[in-house]
Amino acid sequence: MKVYTSRTEVPGNEKWNLADIYSDLTMWENDLQLVEEIAAKLKKFDGAIHDGTSLYQYLILREELSYKFNHIYAYSMLKVDEDTRDAKSQSLLDRAKGLSVKVSAATSFFMPYLLDLDKETLSSFIEEEEGLKYFEEDLFEAFRYKEHVLSKEQEEVLSQLGEALSAPSTTFGMINNADIKFGEVTNDNGEKLPLTRGMYSKLIEDEDREKRREAYKAYYQPYVELKNSIASTLSAAIKNNVTVARIRKYPSALEKALFGDRVPKEVYENLISATKENIAPLHRYSELRKHKLQLDELRQYDMSVPLVHGVKQIISYEEAYEIMINALSPLGEEYISILKEFKELMYIDVRETPGKRSGAYNLGIYGVHPFILLNHQDDLDSLFTLAHECGHGVHSKLSSQHQPQITARYSIFVAEVASTVNEILLINYLLNNEKNLEVRKHLLNHFIDQFKGTFFTQVMFAEFEKITHGLAEKGTPLNVESFNQTYEGLFREYNGDVVMFDDEVKFGWSRIPHFYRPFYVYKYATGFASAIHLATKILEGDDETLQSYLHFLKSGCSDYPLELLKKTGVDLTTPVPIENALKKFGELVEEFAAI
Repeated sequence: MKVYTSRTEVPGNEKWNLADIYSDLTMWENDLQLVEEIAAKLKKFDGAIHDGTSLYQYLILREELSYKFNHIYAYSMLKVDEDTRDAKSQSLLDRAKGLSVKVSAATSFFMPYLLDLDKETLSSFIEEEEGLKYFEEDLFEAFRYKEHVLSKEQEEVLSQLGEALSAPSTTFGMINNADIKFGEVTNDNGEKLPLTRGMYSKLIEDEDREKRREAYKAYYQPYVELKNSIASTLSAAIKNNVTVARIRKYPSALEKALFGDRVPKEVYENLISATKENIAPLHRYSELRKHKLQLDELRQYDMSVPLVHGVKQIISYEEAYEIMINALSPLGEEYISILKEFKELMYIDVRETPGKRSGAYNLGIYGVHPFILLNHQDDLDSLFTLAHECGHGVHSKLSSQHQPQITARYSIFVAEVASTVNEILLINYLLNNEKNLEVRKHLLNHFIDQFKGTFFTQVMFAEFEKITHGLAEKGTPLNVESFNQTYEGLFREYNGDVVMFDDEVKFGWSRIPHFYRPFYVYKYATGFASAIHLATKILEGDDETLQSYLHFLKSGCSDYPLELLKKTGVDLTTPVPIENALKKFGELVEEFAAI
């Protein structure tokens, strides 16, 4: 696989085309100025909304501002992610963030105003102004937040603090993407090279245990060295979450995070408890791993190496795309045509280059199209990442096509369903079309490892968030020691006695970007459980499930996430989907053991 030393070396058809948002910076600047002007107009509505007409004028102007602002922010963010070291791009993003504060300040009066109305007055406004029907559901939804909204003056102060409150996340992002310098590893010629994330993802799966150990130590080296800085950053992020939850009169930071999706905290807590009650198959798998690798002791750097040797596949990006198209064909022609469009029209940024943001994501932009960031490594993991992110992308595309702007953006809670259905269809396709027994074993092993990472690891992270926020709510100091102690305890509980404990393990908390999006990671696990149900039904040829799933992808946020899932046959208010997923994991482990 070619290693690119700069972005200019990457073929044009493997880079996203940001000209689809703005063809030049002048257009970006013009929209920035326009949003500032609209924000000033919106500010003048403070104290001037007295009837349905003025309320409608405010809301329609605010939606126009939202549309333009989302384009401004998305463009600057995508430019930064191309190369996080680029000062010009960073300047654009800084200006977009500054604009966000201005917008927030200009509109902060509205929620206190709205909640000061009684429902009868609001209903009379809607009756007199037909255009308000479009906003009706959103307006009445706001009343659910009544006890959590502050006075107009307090809301304005809090909005002014927006940039400061997001500083811990911004700081960690700069540390993690731009400033991190990993240790050195030894190449096949005996030369020392600085480790990159792309190299790490390959070396940690290498059959040579010494290479894995060296890569593991080199990867964790900067996180251990920067432990106090990162602990300070994460502590500030958690305290911010707790403080804002208290200011807004939520019982806890967890309940604040769940409130918008109307998810009872029992869903979160039941996920953790059901997983821990059914943890035995995970420990059984670790025993199998130790036995298969013929190790006296199993360590963290032994947990990613494939257990079937000699079948590691090289899968080019072109080949990966073709495999994905074939694997997802059960989802129908409309779905497949959208996938082909993603590649042909350059919605995807494919290759790892110096300074590029790590990992992968999809960003849907209403009125444009989705943009997908990858760091493709021509391997099986990258094939799964491609299918995963394209699942998000198609979800964004269909929701934007079938929903008005106000309901087009789907909740993060349901986002992981669309991506994980794709992964399950992909592994099913690969297993069904592979005749070589060793490769089949390898694929089954890969799916078990993927299940472990998407489900069990995310539940462990979710419990880490719950514990650390609980500590902050009790006033317990959050520092390297408390983070290490919490993470180590959970790691030992989830992984069992069979995994020997390396000192670096307890610093695992220091490298997780999702901890700066509070109480997000549990959605990977609930999404995975939901996806197992849906993919199984679709593969069985259940057309009713297929049609309800496609309708789900087109639904955006037109209903609460738990209700949208219920329409597909998945009810997460019961433990059944979680228990079924855990049962499936146990079956996979036993099947692998039998082979």
